[in-house]
Amino acid sequence: MPSQVTRPGVVVPVRVDPEGRTGPTPGQARGPHWRRVGSGLYVPSSVGTDQLDQRIVEAVAGCAGAAAATGWAALAWQGGRWFRRPGPVPVAIGDRRQVRARAGVTLCEDWLFEDDLREIDGLALTRAERSVTYEVRRARSLFAAVQAIDMAAYDDLVDLTSLTAYAAGLRGRPGTKQLRDALSRADENAWSPREVTMRLYWCDARPRDQVRCNVPVFDLDGRHLVTPDLLDVANGVAGEYDGVVHLQPGTFRRDLNRDALYRDLGIEVVAVMSSDAGDLTDFLARLRGAYRRAAERRGADRTWTVEQPPWWVNTSTVAARRALDADQRAIWLRRRAA
Repeated sequence: MPSQVTRPGVVVPVRVDPEGRTGPTPGQARGPHWRRVGSGLYVPSSVGTDQLDQRIVEAVAGCAGAAAATGWAALAWQGGRWFRRPGPVPVAIGDRRQVRARAGVTLCEDWLFEDDLREIDGLALTRAERSVTYEVRRARSLFAAVQAIDMAAYDDLVDLTSLTAYAAGLRGRPGTKQLRDALSRADENAWSPREVTMRLYWCDARPRDQVRCNVPVFDLDGRHLVTPDLLDVANGVAGEYDGVVHLQPGTFRRDLNRDALYRDLGIEVVAVMSSDAGDLTDFLARLRGAYRRAAERRGADRTWTVEQPPWWVNTSTVAARRALDADQRAIWLRRRAA
């Protein structure tokens, strides 16, 4: 039971105490002021379940023994921005004992490797590689599987080298083919799930072209100009995902200036709107048009480059980002965080 959880704002479930010192008395536990979260475990009824961290702690506590949060819940507990979800909390219990299923919890009975468990802020979790592979093997589609890897890398929770090495030890388990396929298409420098979807559609439509994520573009004097969500450097075609926030006046104005800059540079840009979610047919048509126009100016002198000047700090890999100190992260990752 996660009795040593130290995260602020989380109420740890307690057992019944006949004297009422460390928990409710048996009579109090049956009353309206306490809420049961597991076998013999209670929290005050005033503690809601709308806070994700609280739900995770209650799910793990209710499974007792060596239970540990896994999958998206373990990644969210470690700060994974894109893994804060509603729904049942996945909890790893290993394959050596039975735990009764209960509402709000998804039990994972896959056997665990010896070093799969970690403790962060007093809560038992499966290591990030284990948590990501759990999500990927159970993902509803290959696109969702790639999103899980890319978004875990976004927060530097995993890198592709360590994840690939871990995945090699999962042979024979359900979903390992999807895991291998997703790893072959993953990228450590994607900034949002929608961007991942756009990249995968693009690469499926044009498998011979190399599309890179968030490559900074500079003028020939080394001044930073723009960082497109996606860029085919060889052909001079960029892609931008414009979500709902881009409809706000200030952001919309910046987008107009951005698109004008692309035209000045001779880069064809194609955008995906939030309304395109689920059907990127129109995006693919716009993409074909962008490549036709880009081909017409092939051979023209370029006024831009992706060669990084000496003053620029590369943040395109998990290893590079992990090497930054707090001040450097505030400077070089600010646009990503926004």
